[in-house]
Parts: sequence; structure tokens; C-alpha cells
Amino acid sequence: MGVGVSSMMGMGMGVETGRRSTGFGDLPEGCVAEVLALLDVPEICRLGKLSRVFRAAAAADLVWEKKLPGNYGYLIERVLGETDLRGGLSKREIYARLSRPNRFDGGAKELWLEKNSGSICLLISSKAFSITGIDDRRYWNYIPTEESRFQNVAYLQQIWWFEVGGEIEFCFPKGTYSVFFRVHLGRISKWLGRRSISPEHIHGWNKKPVKFQLTTSDDQHAISQCYIDSPGNWVHYHVGDFTVRNSNVPTKVKFSMIQIDCTHTKGGLCVDSVLICPKGFRQEKDPRMYK
Repeated sequence: MGVGVSSMMGMGMGVETGRRSTGFGDLPEGCVAEVLALLDVPEICRLGKLSRVFRAAAAADLVWEKKLPGNYGYLIERVLGETDLRGGLSKREIYARLSRPNRFDGGAKELWLEKNSGSICLLISSKAFSITGIDDRRYWNYIPTEESRFQNVAYLQQIWWFEVGGEIEFCFPKGTYSVFFRVHLGRISKWLGRRSISPEHIHGWNKKPVKFQLTTSDDQHAISQCYIDSPGNWVHYHVGDFTVRNSNVPTKVKFSMIQIDCTHTKGGLCVDSVLICPKGFRQEKDPRMYK
């Protein structure tokens, strides 16, 4: 498409009429904006480089209003903490601000827009979780690591009663969302600049599966269970899905992972965060998920 557009815009004088040929560059800016609003964000950005008209159209509020979540005003106030931002920035600038990772709630949560769908992704730090035994250093410690977006993770040395949970109340844009725990078997460290994994405390996870639970304030429920495995790798364990039908009403989401069996201990687990993202979102394809 780019070659065709460039050639049309590069036409000079008409051979028969002596008049200048017309091309895409002669289209009214408003018409171009209407077309761009139907495209994905990467396509809008590429076409905005074609000409002055396309560049102006690609910056129009008409285009970016349709890419923003319907409740973007709430997101500005809740996440960015600004009440008058809508009047001072263009819609494209607001989109750019929300597309970056934005920390809120004391830095324990992070939000950004998923560019293809315009839905949001939420990351919740383990510091915001309720963890049984977290105050007893015989069981749990927070350890620093560059492999977490929050720079630290909750590390379990050993415990009988394993229970980790959390919640968030938020006005999610309409859509269906998936919830994942991000965990890692083995203590992470660096030795002489190289990644090192200590398997010292890994035990007990092959005895019984971990149960994952999800509930929402509008009575949606999900339960799943699986064994924790794959030492040395970060794994996203799927908790469940929920659907939001009204973006103006806060939805409270509660999530947990539990393995309660007092016949054996378990340990050697890093708990990093919970990810809430649009269903079908591919974490590995979004560079904002990792350092």
C-alpha cells in the first residue's frame, strides 16, 4: 500500500490536461481521519508519515478518541492522579500516556493500554497481597531481583499452610479478562553478573496441586488447580476469567492460590505478581511485561 500511495502522491502534471494530477495528499483531512480511525494503532502511525495531510489526520482527536477505552476519564483520575488532564492534552497524547506503564496505589500496581484492543493490562505486586506468614522471616522474605517489574518478589523458604491472595476494585473497560499468577520455582540471584538459581528450598509442590480461585463482586467464580513445576522459569498460572459489561461500575476482583495440606511442607517459591489482561493477550509479545 505504501508504494501505491507514494506513487500517487508523487504524480506531477497530467499529460493530456496540463493540470496537476490528484493523489492521496489531496484528500480532505477529515476524510483521511475517518479512514484512519478504522485502522489499528501501528497502521495509523505508519500512514501518518506519508504526507502533511496524513500526519495531521493521524493526530486528530477523532482518530484517538475511538482507540481510548470508553472510561478513559476514570483511568486518568484513578491511575494518573490528574483531574484536569483531559482539557490540556490531545487524545493522542492521552493515549500515549496511558500506553506507558503507569504506577499507582503507592507503586504497588501498574497499568497500561494493550495497543491492539485498547483494553487495559493491570499488574499487581506481591507487596499488595495478603500472604499467610509473611511477617515471619522463618517462612517468607522479600528479595530484590531485576526480573520483577517491581524490583522485588516474595520468596517462600518453607511453610505448611500456603495461602496467597489479593483483590482490586476497579472500573475495567468492557470486555473479558484473564487473571494469572506469575511465580518461579527456585531462589533467583546473580553471581559474577550471571543469573543463578538456587534449588535449595524447592520441595513439596509435587505432593498436591495448588488451587487457584477467582471471584468478582457480581458473582462470577472460577476455580482451577495444577501442580507448580518448571524450576528456573517464570510461569503464568491461569486463575480464571471474568467479564465486565459496564465500565462505569467498579468491579471487585478477588484472587488466590492455596495449598493447604499439613501433612507436608512446601517451599522454594518466588511469587512476583498477578496479571489481569484481555483474554487471549500474549504476555511474551508485550515488551512492557519484562525488563
